Amino acid sequence: MRILFMGTSEFAIPALEQLVTHNYDIIGVVTQPDRPSGRGKRLSPSPVKKIALANNLKIYQPEKVRDPDFVKILNELVLDVIVVAAFGQLLPQSVLDIPPCGVINLHPSLLPKYRGAAPIQWALINGEKETGISLMLLDAGEDTGDIICKERIPIKSDDTAETLHEALANIGAKLLIETLSELPKGKLPKAEPQDNAKATHAPRLTKEIGHINWHEDAITIFNLIRGTAGWPGAYTYFRNNVRLKITESLPHESDKISSNPLMSGKPGTIIVNADREMYVITGEGELQIIQVQPATKRVMNANDFVNGYQIKTGDCFLSK
Repeated sequence: MRILFMGTSEFAIPALEQLVTHNYDIIGVVTQPDRPSGRGKRLSPSPVKKIALANNLKIYQPEKVRDPDFVKILNELVLDVIVVAAFGQLLPQSVLDIPPCGVINLHPSLLPKYRGAAPIQWALINGEKETGISLMLLDAGEDTGDIICKERIPIKSDDTAETLHEALANIGAKLLIETLSELPKGKLPKAEPQDNAKATHAPRLTKEIGHINWHEDAITIFNLIRGTAGWPGAYTYFRNNVRLKITESLPHESDKISSNPLMSGKPGTIIVNADREMYVITGEGELQIIQVQPATKRVMNANDFVNGYQIKTGDCFLSK
């Protein structure tokens, strides 16, 4: 089976590596052009390009996959199926029509729920109890294609966007190999239409989404911190508008710490206990802060932050 692989981010790496490991005939890898990164803004290859280079695979980097000249190149390739994982561009119908076995896409949600660019993050932000991976036949819509198969996993209380990203990428790679191994030559895989009435949208995150509103309840803020882990991060402000990322936390119900009379303060008020642990009053319940990252500084434990910045009970974070 001759496969053209399309992917860009780290999520796509396990799928490409499994195709290599199982000796599939990968006729090429399509990935986004090198982009400026770092302080020097030097051009850097995508994570997928690095894997392709390491395995001596043919690489294509069109600025726009819908460009007629690039579509012509694809039409000249002899291929059976296109595999897409976190590529970063919508494929036009002119590309979808090329492979006889269709275009198989790995999507990290239980479709039709969480169609869009950030399904892992929004599942956490919204407090979902489970998520999963869906393999679908790509069509011209945004994650609207027929479903080939799914696998569900529970979302654990200590999961973040980063841990789920890794877990779902590995599950998706496994499902891909299982699907390809059962795919009759020249035939589309069996697939079922999505129920569009049950669809929800997971738009791309912005920096502003990570801004904590302390008037929300502790569990909502806890989920925001988990869902924005990595990028953009959940953040607040203190003393002279210094920005502070909160990278790890733990929600508590009000009656757990209600013996402290200051717990009736306004949302955003900080409580430091005798063990130098830090809690923040929210709209409902308290949030224990485990790890933080002040602007331009490294990630640190909350007690180091308390000691280093001389945080005391009654100090306040600025609410959104």
